[in-house]
Amino acid sequence: MPIQDPLTGLIIGRCFRVANELGPGFLEKVYENALAFELREAKVPFVQQQSIEVFYRGGEGRPGA
Repeated sequence: MPIQDPLTGLIIGRCFRVANELGPGFLEKVYENALAFELREAKVPFVQQQSIEVFYRGGEGRPGA
């Protein structure tokens, strides 16, 4: 099924570019930073690692952040 939305096609293409260029074996952060580079280059607006509030067991915090 062809991708109809040009932005979706661009993002998927950049994801494949990163995967093909780097190959397997790196930590997730390496792929994340490479994709961020690609998206900036393509002038696609995004937020990398947006913080969110998490309420856990009655308290407020950011577990894992």
